[in-house]
Amino acid sequence: MTPDKLVIGSRGSDLALWQANFIRDILTDEHRCEVKIKIIKTSGDKLDQLSFDKMEGKGFFTKELEEALLASEIDLAVHSLKDLMTTQPKGLKLGAAGYRVDRREMLLIRKESKTDNGLIPVKEGGIIGTSSNRRKCQIANAAPSLEIKDLRGNVPTRVKKLRDGQYDAIMIAAAGVMRLELDLSDLEVVLLDPEQFLPAPAQGVLGIQIRTNDPIVDSVISRMGCPQATTEASLERGLLSRFDSGCSLPLGVFSEVTDSGLRLKAVLGRREGENWAGLDEVEITGSDVEQMIDEAFATLADGE
Repeated sequence: MTPDKLVIGSRGSDLALWQANFIRDILTDEHRCEVKIKIIKTSGDKLDQLSFDKMEGKGFFTKELEEALLASEIDLAVHSLKDLMTTQPKGLKLGAAGYRVDRREMLLIRKESKTDNGLIPVKEGGIIGTSSNRRKCQIANAAPSLEIKDLRGNVPTRVKKLRDGQYDAIMIAAAGVMRLELDLSDLEVVLLDPEQFLPAPAQGVLGIQIRTNDPIVDSVISRMGCPQATTEASLERGLLSRFDSGCSLPLGVFSEVTDSGLRLKAVLGRREGENWAGLDEVEITGSDVEQMIDEAFATLADGE
């Protein structure tokens, strides 16, 4: 049975609404559902000037959406899967994952601050913006001369802060910029090799969250997504879940499905006091997702 009407819950940012509309169009065109979008403001939106590692708790971009889902105010929530906690609240589940676009990190640089040297070609002593510990530890490892300054706000807001001269460069997910089709012609754009600068678990993947006791909605959502992206997300998020942490964990991951099996590469940032002291790394091939996660976790946790 296909539901006649569905309500999608979404954050109100340009990117979140793009993602919600993308899923709405699939439901409308391919499954003949009548769909509307309900905007819900989350804690992460309300505290948009606070660094991620200063925010209390977990799931600050998803909590209010999950509450609306449990209260049956919406039928499904569309997330950037990297924002969704690996452990689902009781009564909810990940109904589908997929539609992965470019997983790479995008470095946006003011033209006068660009150099031709190194993985991060920003002038020595320049200011680079990010609030992600995962990015901070890899930047500190690759370009120790750079000053890392916190950066919050939605994608257009972050780009505006760069244009206003608050930073020499900023680092953001390529997926968001590509989905929004932003004009960046006044900036230098560098896409980083995802095996040299590792992205967040499930970066670029969309996740559709639904109730566990809603078989009618599940009958539609379970037919969506992509098997390859689901497998990759299972590897990447599975490793993240072993650390019982969230967005603040300095963990970068890359996985791929190949003709010969699966491959997982990961780095975990190390601290000495307030400073980043290097990266622990692991690379594994295999065919069993859980076994690969166990092996990667054992290696990285041993270095903590």
